[in-house]
Amino acid sequence: MRARPKLSHSLLMMILLSSLAVTPSRASFGSKPDSPPSQPSGSTTTDASGEMKTPRQQAEGWYNDAYDDVSKAKDALAAEKPDKKKAEKLFKRAIDRSGRALELDKDYYEALNLQGFSWRKLGNYEKSLDAYAACLRIQPEFAPAREYYGEALLESGDREAAEGQLVWLKRLKADDLAKQLEDALAAVPASDASKDSKGKSSKSGDAKADPKTTGAGTGSN
Repeated sequence: MRARPKLSHSLLMMILLSSLAVTPSRASFGSKPDSPPSQPSGSTTTDASGEMKTPRQQAEGWYNDAYDDVSKAKDALAAEKPDKKKAEKLFKRAIDRSGRALELDKDYYEALNLQGFSWRKLGNYEKSLDAYAACLRIQPEFAPAREYYGEALLESGDREAAEGQLVWLKRLKADDLAKQLEDALAAVPASDASKDSKGKSSKSGDAKADPKTTGAGTGSN
């Protein structure tokens, strides 16, 4: 019987690093990074432990806190006795914290997605749609934002634009998210979601665009 060859130390390290590199998204309203990535450029600051942090790393910290606020807010709403006041406070804080992240990194599209989600839960569809549209201008292929954008459009009465988001999700092969939006569309009769959508073109124009011509652009909802 042959002895099994031993793996070299360097090969073992490569396998370990590869496995650590693949981490699943923790929720469809955006993923929470396990640790801020290192950034070679930009000014740095020192945290309480004396560790130097770049602007991007600081932004990751604000985003992590905002993400936790949204998770806690969802838990508060899902409790046996929903605490709407607590959830509202947490969603507002998530918006503020996401804003701090965006001050440090204006292209932090996940933070914009988180703001869109929070504004939607607070019932402010105008700001929610603005945040989602800004997110998707930066990263058109971010499927969670496409799905939530579609739901926000549907809830605000623009069914046609919501259906446009479903087209995007199918083009992106985001099957689970497409199913979520399909279910939301099916739950709202067309006659109930056909409000006048005039004045929404600036927010839903991107949603109605054909992925073929523009370049394809991701818990509870």
